[in-house]
Amino acid sequence: MDILKQLIDNPIFVSAALGWFVAQVLKTIIYLIVNREFVWERLIGNGGMPSSHSATVCALATSTGLHYGVGGFEFAMAAFFAIIVMNDAMGVRLETGKQAMVLNDMMELFKEMGRWDGKHPIEHLKEFVGHTPLQILIGAILGICIAFIYNGIIA
Repeated sequence: MDILKQLIDNPIFVSAALGWFVAQVLKTIIYLIVNREFVWERLIGNGGMPSSHSATVCALATSTGLHYGVGGFEFAMAAFFAIIVMNDAMGVRLETGKQAMVLNDMMELFKEMGRWDGKHPIEHLKEFVGHTPLQILIGAILGICIAFIYNGIIA
């Protein structure tokens, strides 16, 4: 129980966790409004608006900067970690999602054409795995705001 208390008392950890949680809830609500369909997977899944990856790492970096200052190694590590995560979400993972969409469409076409032998089961690939630059930006702003609010700077 001491570990749990330490985590709950750690404002940097809580800020990052809140960044992720709030982004996931918002992502689910936005998906519901846009698609008029509630999908449980959106609460824990990747991709979509806003980026929970960005919200998490920006809340982490901002809280770290607020508590340790921006001149120390702690902030430098958190900031570069945030940059790497957001770049990955916008680059490799976004392209992976686009490729999954194309492959899923191809498999449907093969099935319709009768060109799929059915011997090898095909799973529908996840298409929501990456983020657009706008989703990254909104997630980053959300995470920074959450860190400032939670750490009592804006509130």
